[in-house]
Amino acid sequence: MIKNHVKNKSEKIVLVGVLKNRRDLNILLDENWYRIPVTHAPVQKFNYLAFYQPAIFGRQGKRICYYARVLRHQIKKRTELLPIEKSHPRAENYYLQIFVDKIKKLSKPIRNIIPRRVYFGFTTLDRLLKSKDILQLYNIAPTEQIIEDGLEKIEIKTNAQHYVSCDKKKYRLDLAVFCKKGKIAIECDNRKAHSGLRQIEKDKIKNKVLESHGWTVIRLSEKEILSDLNNCISKIKKVAKKLGGLDE
Repeated sequence: MIKNHVKNKSEKIVLVGVLKNRRDLNILLDENWYRIPVTHAPVQKFNYLAFYQPAIFGRQGKRICYYARVLRHQIKKRTELLPIEKSHPRAENYYLQIFVDKIKKLSKPIRNIIPRRVYFGFTTLDRLLKSKDILQLYNIAPTEQIIEDGLEKIEIKTNAQHYVSCDKKKYRLDLAVFCKKGKIAIECDNRKAHSGLRQIEKDKIKNKVLESHGWTVIRLSEKEILSDLNNCISKIKKVAKKLGGLDE
């Protein structure tokens, strides 16, 4: 999950929102407004909006292509904003309708290369215009890539973004290593996404489920990876050796 806050008041602040479908994109491009449920409206002030297009957009998904300067906002019921959806379950809920200036297109889209769930998050205009991927946009270290590259140097092959099904649920592993006598799940926990109590509890549950299905879980913090990469690589190497080495 990506969520971020910017504290430097002198910078131009950008709120990254999510376009749920093509209809919402068309409203943005044709009518120059975007909506946020009042219950989820951010407290922090922002000068610009950028718009994340999720996987539902197909080839144009998992990226940010558009941004715009905020002009003004008002609060309205959903049924007032979308009168053709009067039977919608949230038709009477209140939304923040944000009007924006001319929609601008980034020279190159900001891609969600290492898939992250993107919610509302803050960044700066400078970072928006310079970033190539979501991690750069939110100033998050590419910890998974660092570990993958480190293991490649000692010839330990990894499967990045590996999905497994356990107890009728699907889990995404940052990196998976398959050994002759077992399998290793490597989880690289960046500070911003994994420091909350709720996420810590979810990580513990994920660990238990994976372990019950034969996985050895190695969970590495962002601090560990950035400050002592050699120790992280050594830890994984020892477990792989204990499990009989790589399954060629």
